Amino acid sequence: MSAPAAGTAIRTKSPHPSKFERAIVVGASSGMGAELAKQLAAEGAHVALVGRRESELEAVAATIRAAGGRAIVAKHDVTAYEDVPRVYEALTKEMGGLDLLVYCSGAQYNPDESVYDFAQDREMIEVNVIGAIAWTQLAAAHFEAQRGGTIVGISSIAGERGRRTMPGYTTSKAAMSTWMEALRNRIARYGVNVVTIKPGFVDTAKTAHLAKKPMVISPAKAAELILKAAHRGGSPSVFVPGQWQLVALIIRHIPSFLFRKLNL
Repeated sequence: MSAPAAGTAIRTKSPHPSKFERAIVVGASSGMGAELAKQLAAEGAHVALVGRRESELEAVAATIRAAGGRAIVAKHDVTAYEDVPRVYEALTKEMGGLDLLVYCSGAQYNPDESVYDFAQDREMIEVNVIGAIAWTQLAAAHFEAQRGGTIVGISSIAGERGRRTMPGYTTSKAAMSTWMEALRNRIARYGVNVVTIKPGFVDTAKTAHLAKKPMVISPAKAAELILKAAHRGGSPSVFVPGQWQLVALIIRHIPSFLFRKLNL
């Protein structure tokens, strides 16, 4: 087990207990996923951290445990779809049930001009869409049967339009948002809260190369806003932070012949 990284803030337990007693965060090794796991644990939830990078998962878990929280780790590649039921069952059994599933895994590649790379586009679809379906579908069946629970899927404002600079990524996020909407329409009637999160710029490794990041927020702030939406209920689709809702509205209404001329 790895020790907490130098300079890592140790969060104390929240005086306001969470309604989420048992949570799985898929994609919890860094960025928003790691912050979501830490904040859930600080609220008193027993958190399962899932991801490919076991050493980084263990570092996050160590930080949680050092603050008095409960965390378990499962090494898992979200494209190993045949393993999802086994991992899901093992984690829910160990925690004694489940109240919240967060799907935060994501892949992003922005191709250079005149580069067409099927392998990279396929990986984004496999991670951002098929992996999300594999995990959230299991949670949906579980929560429908128990007549309650929350599913959170991290999509992106990038999925609002097909962008020339990130065609595969925008396609994958549009598909994920549509999947989450369909899931919401299917199971909200059973008391299940299905939350789609569409972040703008978050200061993570995926955005480190960008020269301009308007309205950028930290992973910790993003996690705070995401959990606020999850706690609020009502199966919302939420932009994080909220100012991106107006930006998305404008982007959606730009005529296609103009949008294709923009360097977006």
